[in-house]
Amino acid sequence: MNRLDFLKNLGMLSAGATIFPKYLSTLAKSPFTELRNGVGMFSLQGGTIGWYTTDGAIVVVDSQFPDPARAFVDGISAFGNGPHKVLFNSHHHGDHTGGNLVFEQDGYSIIAHANVPDLQRTAAQNSDNEENQAYASTTFADQFSFDAGDETITAKHYGPAHTKGDSVIWFENANIAHMGDLVFNRIYPFIDRNGGAIISGWINLLETVAGEADSETLFIFGHGNPEFGVTGSRESLLHKRDFLSHLLEYTREGIAAGKSREEITARTSFDEFPDHLSPSDFLSLPRNLDVAWLELTES
Repeated sequence: MNRLDFLKNLGMLSAGATIFPKYLSTLAKSPFTELRNGVGMFSLQGGTIGWYTTDGAIVVVDSQFPDPARAFVDGISAFGNGPHKVLFNSHHHGDHTGGNLVFEQDGYSIIAHANVPDLQRTAAQNSDNEENQAYASTTFADQFSFDAGDETITAKHYGPAHTKGDSVIWFENANIAHMGDLVFNRIYPFIDRNGGAIISGWINLLETVAGEADSETLFIFGHGNPEFGVTGSRESLLHKRDFLSHLLEYTREGIAAGKSREEITARTSFDEFPDHLSPSDFLSLPRNLDVAWLELTES
């Protein structure tokens, strides 16, 4: 699958209406949702945007695509218009960074894990789309924190998982964390092997983050099955952990039994996870199993 198809598939998941016609009515509602303590989310097309506003600052997580990015930049002033503007990229995928240039032109400083700019640049080069990119000017290896009014924002990298540049952005006082695409909530995830994904690392990350949370922590997810939404508790993280663990174990058992790659990847659903949705061939169990097979058989 080329990058254009990849972006189209992922981009539809946030708006939902292209794949899920029954949710067309949601487009009439405001894409801005306030959660608590000045933190909210925004969803039009692409990975869910998180935001925090105060009199002194606007802090944003992810930028979707140019058109929704412009809608966000124009609309966020209704919630706050602080002079200090910061945009975090949770990872490099275009449905999370495609609107970076809009934010940069509006005065936002961009922050991301150290691997994100190179991954984003390579993807842009492969799709001949470099002129529309804006890259993080501030990067970090493990953790980046700063205070914005009454809120402390901390971005943490836990190792390769969905990609090799994922970050979880914690709004510590609000007790809210933005997971980027580390949780596709009840959807078969995209496992970006070319971007450095490691399923075993993803499993460990979800368990670690769930352990750092408490029963009141609210998580924002990059994408979600409309029946379950794009927010949830640490139980949703552990549910995704359990799915990924089962994915690896099923593949490992198939390899041990002498099954071929084709036989292993022919499975289209797990009885243990009937709530997982496959909106397209791109986000499906056979694709997940193929990446698991590659991870377990690589030398």
